[in-house]
Amino acid sequence: MAEPSFLSAVRESYDRVAADYVERVPSPAEMDPVSRAMLAGFAELVRTAGLGPVADLGCGPGRVTAYLAGLGVSAFGVDLSPKMIGLARHAYPDLRFTEGSMTVLEMRGDELGGILAWYSTHHTPPQWLPGVFAEFHRTPASGGYLLWGDYVGDERLQPAQGYGRPVSYASYLLPLDCMVGLMEQAGLVVTARLEQAPGGRVKRPHACLMARKPERA
Repeated sequence: MAEPSFLSAVRESYDRVAADYVERVPSPAEMDPVSRAMLAGFAELVRTAGLGPVADLGCGPGRVTAYLAGLGVSAFGVDLSPKMIGLARHAYPDLRFTEGSMTVLEMRGDELGGILAWYSTHHTPPQWLPGVFAEFHRTPASGGYLLWGDYVGDERLQPAQGYGRPVSYASYLLPLDCMVGLMEQAGLVVTARLEQAPGGRVKRPHACLMARKPERA
């Protein structure tokens, strides 16, 4: 089966901007305190549950994966971009990073303790999101967690440049209620939601959702 064109565009674009991304995007330690608190809460929940590792999907250069590891979580990263994976492996040789797509995760069902999708779903066209969230439900163990964070809105963006270089990906910003609905449609239970107005380095509204795969009766 031919690869969807949006995946090729995202891979090629992030391969092109990988080095600039590392220079321009702040580290987790430089995030706003509320976002760091969401990551810390997610890490504590996953660590306490002890159900398995966390997959950081769309991990980029691996900084957030390493941040979770520093919080005591067994974490590994997955990204479409070979260049991003190369940077992550170079920076964090003790952690595992693999190429892959969140549209079809190469993991067994019930394998994970949690999934982190941190600003990594907005390049996915809306018609593909039900399948992505189905994977987010399939791969965690019963009682496992999902932390999703991303920009929200109601528009499609087609930037000519990203991180100072030409890019060919699109961004699809959806209302937060729509993202909640997609999670619930996939069988996940949303347990917390956080909406943040633009501020500091982040110029658009953004949000976080914590969700859980229901425990088996």
